[in-house]
Amino acid sequence: MKTFSICFAGRSKSRYAREVASRYDTEHYEFDLNPNLDLAGAVEQMSYYSDEPFADAGAVPLWFLSMMSRPEVTVALSGEGADELFGGYITYRADRLAQIARVVPRSVRRSLVNVLHYWPVSNEKISLEYKVKRFMEGSLLPPDEAHTYWNGAFSRKQLDQLLVCGSDASVHDLFERDLPAREEHGYLCRYLAFDQRYYLTDDLLQKVDRMSMAHSLEVRPPYLDHRIIEFAASLPDRLKIRGRRQKVILKRLMEDKLSPAILKRAKNGLDIPTHDWFRGALRPLLLETLNPQAVAETKLFRAEAIERMISEHLGYHVNVGYQLWGLLILFLWMKQWNIQTSQEAGNLEQAATLAARA
Repeated sequence: MKTFSICFAGRSKSRYAREVASRYDTEHYEFDLNPNLDLAGAVEQMSYYSDEPFADAGAVPLWFLSMMSRPEVTVALSGEGADELFGGYITYRADRLAQIARVVPRSVRRSLVNVLHYWPVSNEKISLEYKVKRFMEGSLLPPDEAHTYWNGAFSRKQLDQLLVCGSDASVHDLFERDLPAREEHGYLCRYLAFDQRYYLTDDLLQKVDRMSMAHSLEVRPPYLDHRIIEFAASLPDRLKIRGRRQKVILKRLMEDKLSPAILKRAKNGLDIPTHDWFRGALRPLLLETLNPQAVAETKLFRAEAIERMISEHLGYHVNVGYQLWGLLILFLWMKQWNIQTSQEAGNLEQAATLAARA
């Protein structure tokens, strides 16, 4: 059996991947994704193979992982779906904790957010500083909007500041489309259903499929067998999240197959150093692509707002790497396919909606 993993200058899941490979005696391949690679060139190629704006920085490691894997195999298995089915994301715990935090008067939470701005910014993907700031900011938003905000999306206020012509579309509209009501079924059921319908389908599976097929590699996700999906939907919340423990039933099933060090470690996705990349290896691409003239020519965004975002990020005043990533990919896509925007109200509103989704 052949296994493949990726790390970032020796970080991320490399140690644990090696441990599993050693335990099962697999033929293991590892790729070190570091700033010395042609990251900018890969990002520009991705805009071609994506066919549409795709604002998930996780596409970069998948690009290189697929490139490494294809000479060895033509079909690979991935773990997409496990977190959305069994409650693996830290955002689900944030949804629950926010219910408690919102008992505190809004004025107090707002003051705490202002104080937290003095906490020095970290380059880490999801540092304690980033999580605390993001959580408290999200606690000031409506619950449904907060769920997507914790996953890196723009807030409604941020979109209003960025867009020349706003859109009436909102995240809440998506939640209202046949998703379980929070009041009747609880927060976890509602947000698992949302992530399965939108985040998993429109982001993760699209990302894996397009980055792998760009290298003629077929990737199959075993967790998305309909029998597993139906089984997961039948489980009570306590078998998914219990206190600080997540994916409870999966970890119990794997107790005799994985070491305690792996089973007890905190959830840690691909450690994509987006914040750091924009201050280093991808800084020239960011500044060249999102220059004021290019922004103004789209007639979609306020150039001064994006210029301020970039300046504050590069100056370590905030971490908005994920938001800048979405904008970068949108602009590269528009350049790749020569997308022209119109000043007509209808066309501009449609384009603004597309930008918000990116």
